Amino acid sequence: SCVTDSIPLPKLAPVQAKVTVALVALLCFINSYDGEFVFDDSEAIVNNKDLKPTTPLNNIWNNDFWGSNLSSNSSHKSYRPLTVLTFRLNYLLAGGLHPVGFHVLNIILHAVISALMIDVFAILIGGLAYDVKGRILNHAPKTSLLAALFFATHPVHTESVAGIVGRADLLCALFFQLSFLTYCKAFNRDDRFSVQWVVVSLLLCAAAMLCKEQGITVLGVNAAFDVLLICNVNVYELSQRLLLRKIPLDVSEILRMGLLTRLALMGLGGLLMLYARWRIMGTGPPAFTEVDNPASFAENIFLRMVNYNYYYSLNAWLLLCPWWLCFDWSMGCVPLIKSATDWRMVWLLLLWCILIGLISQALCSQDSQRRRTLTLGLVLLVVPFLPACNIFFRVGFVIAERVLYLSSAGYCLLLAYSVGHCCCRWSKYRKLLCVSVLALLCVCVARCALRSHQWRSEQSLFTSALSVCPFNAKVHYNVGKNLADRGNSTAAIAYYREAVRLHPTYVHAMNNLGNILKERNELIEAEQLLSKAVSIQPDFAAAWMNLGIVQNSLQKFEEAEQSYWNAIRFRKKYPDCYYNLGRLYADLNRHVDALNAWRNATVLKPDHSLAWNNMVILLDNTGNLGQAELIGREALRLLPNDHTIMFSLANVLGKLQKYKESEGFFLHALRINPNAASCHGNLAVLYHRWGKLELAKKHYELSLKLDPEAPGTRDNYNMLRRKLDQLKRPTP
Repeated sequence: SCVTDSIPLPKLAPVQAKVTVALVALLCFINSYDGEFVFDDSEAIVNNKDLKPTTPLNNIWNNDFWGSNLSSNSSHKSYRPLTVLTFRLNYLLAGGLHPVGFHVLNIILHAVISALMIDVFAILIGGLAYDVKGRILNHAPKTSLLAALFFATHPVHTESVAGIVGRADLLCALFFQLSFLTYCKAFNRDDRFSVQWVVVSLLLCAAAMLCKEQGITVLGVNAAFDVLLICNVNVYELSQRLLLRKIPLDVSEILRMGLLTRLALMGLGGLLMLYARWRIMGTGPPAFTEVDNPASFAENIFLRMVNYNYYYSLNAWLLLCPWWLCFDWSMGCVPLIKSATDWRMVWLLLLWCILIGLISQALCSQDSQRRRTLTLGLVLLVVPFLPACNIFFRVGFVIAERVLYLSSAGYCLLLAYSVGHCCCRWSKYRKLLCVSVLALLCVCVARCALRSHQWRSEQSLFTSALSVCPFNAKVHYNVGKNLADRGNSTAAIAYYREAVRLHPTYVHAMNNLGNILKERNELIEAEQLLSKAVSIQPDFAAAWMNLGIVQNSLQKFEEAEQSYWNAIRFRKKYPDCYYNLGRLYADLNRHVDALNAWRNATVLKPDHSLAWNNMVILLDNTGNLGQAELIGREALRLLPNDHTIMFSLANVLGKLQKYKESEGFFLHALRINPNAASCHGNLAVLYHRWGKLELAKKHYELSLKLDPEAPGTRDNYNMLRRKLDQLKRPTP
């Protein structure tokens, strides 16, 4: 038709078209290949034990996307075992947590999905047809190519491609496409359909759902495709017949084509998937807070619906103009509409005017192809977005660019079709339209490259959000956290303070700010902040522990002990808290309690080096050398290369006059950490006692060279030199 033939693009062979789209997709995001693990990657990948080969493979079927057990109340209930399995394979192939392999696979997946979009768009625009070899015939090669190029270069995809956690959206989209294309395979024969291909399509839908929950929406797209394209139902005419009942509805043709059978199969399959998903969730849906999604906590249903629609308009704007992109849109980034007089109501009206215009064209146009293309484009735009729209259940975000990955395909289809319509209608401006389309694609490629570069590191990602969402407390918190991690605590304090100012109940910002102030010895303010944090969230175990550390430093020992026990009450397995509790008891000379606390820390975390070392030192200082030796040897069986424990055990063995063994541990510790002045100094003391005076002299000198102010070392060295001088003097 005129619309599909007027697109200002060359007509490429199918393979050439797919290679072109894949290469453009690679060009957009290739500069993210060597990026770091950023933002949510920390929880889903770096700290997720399900990726490690030592963790049983079965765990991925029992845990959520973040590695928490699905039955836990703290679980997000995001069940994506196939995605986690690909992360685990990346880990195995790379031999550890090396982000390059993770990023490369994401980029390749986007390129493959973009290329496959040509087939999807070809069917939705040009109809379903096969050649004699069973390959899809593309009756709209130019329009499908342009739509696929728009999809490949859309900047809103950056979060899904450059952020490794976006693998869930990519895999879901891939299986979504395969499910749709497989469903189309069911109609490869005239007047009949293949139940086997429908079943395969359902299995691929289940695979999509095991990558991300959004995958089930392919059933809606398949059903719409079947009704509109296979059965060629005129929805407008059908609705008129049903509503007005002037002309009786003839369903015999639809029944003959098996539509109801296919819809029943898909309906049954969808219900089974939803039931299985509900059973897997265990304790019901996740509990989100007002911070995650403030609109869902609005005073009344009117305000909730108004704000939901405002969120829809912002999502539409991200598709139309993806310039203002942000890794997080919560915590004040999008203030709630609280009145009908709010000027932002205009955006809601504009959104619905555009949608109603498109729907009217999709239903009432005289051109059957336009009706079909616009309807299927709207279906592909809206249906994948439904799980994120807050209608069926509350979601845990305000706006999430990643959920637009599939919906953007519908937008790209509509945009490409609109370009073709303009070229057909205003053929004299065809060159101008051609230049405009080329410029748009170039701008999109450049924006993708810039945005994917920002996703390469947390520093650039978080900083880029400051200009987009300056009132988002989480943005300031993440910038501050990143600065603190890089050692710039002074700058971090300013961002943490701003986060608390913007969101006065932001307990995590208070906790981190309190920690920095504690390290800077600003203990009074640190205590105030941490006390406020635990009063706002009484089960915040980390804040209780940090409050205990501050109170201990302020010599408020009873309050500190109570804070530590509160932390342990809210987090039963908390080895670091037991360690700090042990330090408190040691300061109070409650040696037995200190040893018990440190023993608890090592039971909960067998590689807790500090707890083991403190037990050895305390037993050494209190004269329990035999017990200290046993604890030290037990610790080294678990931590054979821990030079601090070797050093402490060597000291104990030296006092027990086990000089040879003590020497071995000192030398082993020095091989691991050759610049430890204290280790050289204590080894010198051992040689001094042992009578190996030249070796003692050598290690005293090495110790003083590394640390000229080492306490006691110079006195011991001078004493040794006097002894050596005496030995060198001839006997009278």
